[in-house]
Amino acid sequence: MKRLNRALLTLLFSVVIIPLSMAQDWAGLNHFKAENANTVAITPNEKRVVFMGNSIFEGWVNLHPEFFAGKFYMNRGISGQTTPQMLVRFRADVIKLTPKVVVILAGTNDIAGNTGPSTLEMIMDNLISMAQLAKANGIKVILCSVLPAFDYPWKPGIQPAEKIVALNKLIKAYAAKDSSMIYLDFFPAMADERNGMKAEYTTDGVHPNEAGYNVMEPLTEIAISKAFGGTNAVAHTTHTTHAIHSTHPVHKTTAKHVVHKKK
Repeated sequence: MKRLNRALLTLLFSVVIIPLSMAQDWAGLNHFKAENANTVAITPNEKRVVFMGNSIFEGWVNLHPEFFAGKFYMNRGISGQTTPQMLVRFRADVIKLTPKVVVILAGTNDIAGNTGPSTLEMIMDNLISMAQLAKANGIKVILCSVLPAFDYPWKPGIQPAEKIVALNKLIKAYAAKDSSMIYLDFFPAMADERNGMKAEYTTDGVHPNEAGYNVMEPLTEIAISKAFGGTNAVAHTTHTTHAIHSTHPVHKTTAKHVVHKKK
């Protein structure tokens, strides 16, 4: 009887559990599969840009689709994703689309532990790998600062603010080593005195609202313009001005509702 019970349990595991496991799409490789399949070949004068990121980018096309309209901008943000997930889908969602430029915004969900514990070194390893893959395929890289967050609504108590500050320093330092790379710094314009996001730019302390995206958009356009110009720069703004500060001598997808339990 015991052997029969074990056999039944084994059969149940193989019939139910294993197919469920195989059905999982951990990296989100199928998320943009249809859109990617319908992407036409790039034309010689097309300034195609892919936005690789998490819900910050996914929410952008939902709240302010005008920014993407009429441009060769392709949004490949997936809510809740971490850098290892983005690295796995980087070839399918960036390289195979043959953009001239990729804008990468990632890291905050790693700090939140969305896919398990992660150190800043682990995050940087994944960001560097994405940047290296892009460069090896002739794609210019814009690395974004992680947006400020004092706490995560879906995982309170982690105290991410200082970790984000430290990660941004690492991202900036890495970008400064390469004259073809651009560091896009959203942080100074969007952070409050606690290094959280300013209340006027967010509804939950993590995700930008329309006013927040209005801050990000001109900075992003400046960085993209610099990328096509082939110079290295740090793009950031103050409260009243938009500017580029050099580290070297100057240099639509389907809209989905962004859930606020995970970024």
